[in-house]
Amino acid sequence: MIAKISSGKDTAGLIRYLYGPGRANEHTDPHLVASWDGFAPDPGRADDPAATKKLLVADLDLHVKQARRLGRASKQHVWHCSIRAAEADRFLTDDQWADIARRVVAATGIAPEGDPDSCRWVAVRHADDHIHIAATKVRGDLRPARHWNDYLTADKGLAAIEKEYGLQQVVRGDRTAVQRPTRAEKEKAARAGQKDTPRERLRTTVRTVMSVATSPEEFLSLLGSAEGVLVDIQRFPSGDVRGYKVAVEGDTNATGEPIWFSGSKLAPDLSFPKIRERLIAIEAPPTTGPGSRHRANPWHQATAAADRIRHHLEQGDDAAAQAHIAAFGEALDALPLLVTADLRPTLQQAAAAFERATRSRIWAEQDQARALRGAVRALRSAPVTGDGAGLAMFLDIALLVVLAAARWHQLHQHDQQVAAAHQALIHLQAAYQQAAAAPLTALAQRKPPARTVERHAQQIRAIVPDYAEQVLDDPAWPALAAALTDAEAAGHDTQSLLEHATRQRALDDARSAARTLTWRIQRLSQRHAPSAQARRAEASRAAPSFQVGRGSLSQPATAGVQGRRR
Repeated sequence: MIAKISSGKDTAGLIRYLYGPGRANEHTDPHLVASWDGFAPDPGRADDPAATKKLLVADLDLHVKQARRLGRASKQHVWHCSIRAAEADRFLTDDQWADIARRVVAATGIAPEGDPDSCRWVAVRHADDHIHIAATKVRGDLRPARHWNDYLTADKGLAAIEKEYGLQQVVRGDRTAVQRPTRAEKEKAARAGQKDTPRERLRTTVRTVMSVATSPEEFLSLLGSAEGVLVDIQRFPSGDVRGYKVAVEGDTNATGEPIWFSGSKLAPDLSFPKIRERLIAIEAPPTTGPGSRHRANPWHQATAAADRIRHHLEQGDDAAAQAHIAAFGEALDALPLLVTADLRPTLQQAAAAFERATRSRIWAEQDQARALRGAVRALRSAPVTGDGAGLAMFLDIALLVVLAAARWHQLHQHDQQVAAAHQALIHLQAAYQQAAAAPLTALAQRKPPARTVERHAQQIRAIVPDYAEQVLDDPAWPALAAALTDAEAAGHDTQSLLEHATRQRALDDARSAARTLTWRIQRLSQRHAPSAQARRAEASRAAPSFQVGRGSLSQPATAGVQGRRR
């Protein structure tokens, strides 16, 4: 069940709506199911509905009028709460809805149980799946109602009702979700033939711009150049930026003025102070790899940075974990700008779904995700080209990051964020399958000599015995064998590479262990191949007869293939 609560100043107008036909003639058989004393007049069952409505409004407003004579009543004296059952819920009788209404007004402080001076209220039913509670917020002792935090208390009460009545238990939030478009906004967008409302389109635009901007100043500059978007920057008297507002070009009110949305109205984390906090916490990635004259591959850097997110989520530092999840969300926001047109819709859906998982009530220490943000921004200079191996490599890691984020949110009982991560996972899996097909096929077509393939197979059996048959039977095994052959040709010791790749992270979460190892080997082999002396030094530090099984795959990497600590 979901409650929606609002305030107003027109008791008569609300009663007319509840007992009227509705905006689209959707109201059927409107009638009272409960009231403050059980004896309120019911226009739905009266011979003279119009006169009975006036009597009901007069009864509801009695204490309001008395308080106004004393100068105590607020202008916003009407309290309106709609309670809707889930589509899968069974039919509830009037008596059951009456019980639910009494428990909600008691939980919210409108009419605490046993309080003779509680507010006057009625519960009206005009559909099978929901009721409306109309109340006036003046008590019998003419004091204002004590209904602070009523949405949360109503929500908590409804969660208990769902369990007691055996109804569907709705996934509940923590008040960090974005504001949903209003009904008027949806209807206006539909009339204009638009799928999304201006609020939703602007939110997507701002998030995308933020995901590629490297400073607050560049964010405002890129936002100002976005197609179809008007930007209004507010400044302090000193000239410093205070905030910003955006509007869709051509979206105007009745007077012809643009309909502006501040960043905080689009999403809690899109206010300018929040954006500035993120964008000043960016670390520039290295432009070259260690010991190499070649420019470091931005996709490899981004993949390596994303690969470390799971480690941060397991450390117990919630502020750092939340920051890394938020930064990873920025990476997903940026991907649609970098990929080919066929992948763009799926990745946009993934980013939109994961957006809900990027926020919670836990404060994010954004400075902790400096390296990840820097690696994501570096992708601007490396759009997907060729066979798309870099994108496939990143998406392989992204799947595991989303799973880890879902587990982290689940431990913190962030139900909406868990659901969002699982939804994003579906879209990312589809994108990964599509993106990985071409580079894996290209690798498999190289077909190393049979003796070389068998030698690599023996190494797999020795290093990952618990996964050996799974890897060797995988359709991606020829691609992995080719990747190992390429690494060997570049001067790498394939046994050391495999040991290092399996020490990086357990393969338990991988949908295809062979694919995952292929991308890890490709990324590790891009590093400068160690000299014979370095390999001997590495071997002397390794344990004799080192074997990697299910119990040890999750051990953290302590040394790289070059004998360097990460």
